[in-house]
Amino acid sequence: MPRNILILGASYGSLLATKLLMAGHNATLVCRRKTADLINREGTEVRIKLRDEPDHRAIHSRDLPGTVDAKAPENVDVSRYDLVVLAMQEPQYTNHTIRVLMIKIAAAKLPCLSLMNMPPLPYLKRIPALAEMDLEAAYTNASVWDRFEPGLVSLCSPDPQAFRPPDEGANVLHVGLPTNFKAAPFADEAHNRLLRELEADIDAVRLDDQDVPVKLKVFDSLFVPLAKWSMLLTGNYRCITPDEMRSIRDAVHGDLAQSRVIYDHVDAIARRLGADPKDQVPFEKYAKAAESLLKPSSAARAVANGAPFIERVDLLVKLIAHQLGMPNAEIDETVEIVDRKLDERIVVS
Repeated sequence: MPRNILILGASYGSLLATKLLMAGHNATLVCRRKTADLINREGTEVRIKLRDEPDHRAIHSRDLPGTVDAKAPENVDVSRYDLVVLAMQEPQYTNHTIRVLMIKIAAAKLPCLSLMNMPPLPYLKRIPALAEMDLEAAYTNASVWDRFEPGLVSLCSPDPQAFRPPDEGANVLHVGLPTNFKAAPFADEAHNRLLRELEADIDAVRLDDQDVPVKLKVFDSLFVPLAKWSMLLTGNYRCITPDEMRSIRDAVHGDLAQSRVIYDHVDAIARRLGADPKDQVPFEKYAKAAESLLKPSSAARAVANGAPFIERVDLLVKLIAHQLGMPNAEIDETVEIVDRKLDERIVVS
């Protein structure tokens, strides 16, 4: 049975939307009106490389069995949907029209699967060791999450690397690293059955009799998405330097020994919270993948482009580390550098 999925965010969200459409489901992308008009007129295009093929395939939404449409936040009827996917950057949820939509989603008690690097606060409250911690300072506006029931919010590790080509339309996405989305479970088993239905449908998709990468993988552990924290703190946030930004590869391989220390420490924090070592990704595997990540992280690019706010997983991990009694000097230094770069954006009149 085709499912109707509401996806907040038409950039990174279009990757999961395309996989859902290939599996015969329907997706609505929530975005700016201009982008919505473009998508409704031309559809979406996701470029992805199949195994052993030298070039990327262009997958057009109009050629797929499922249907996609796009809407501005104020035009969304939440009663139409089975699942909400949160695929915007965390600071974007402070926009007034998005906040109003979030209130409607919370009131409708729809299950929400986050694709953000920054985990929603209700998800964190499902982890006993974090439930009473003071973590609000890491969020642009933590009150956005006040109305959500923790059991209705889960997290999906957004491991695939993708970007909008700068010289292309807002309906085009290029996938650089086609890894999998790794989802933690919901509290309600009915919602988990929905996730596993989508997982199986996406897994069955073939293109010219070939498997299509970027799967949805559903796990029984709440802690699987936390494996991304080690990658973010070792690579993505260390792309931000006191001077010019650098690529993820250079951030990781510029001093591999230091990178390993940071990675292992964040892994240890996750294990202290309850993660099993099998939920985590070995440093060697991450370092190998980082060799192909030749661009600065989205966080670094946002800072370089003058963004006043970015997702602050670095600050979140620091706050958790200090409240667990596990501070780390390298993590503290990273947070200080990011703080200083963002403070430069503040103009005092």
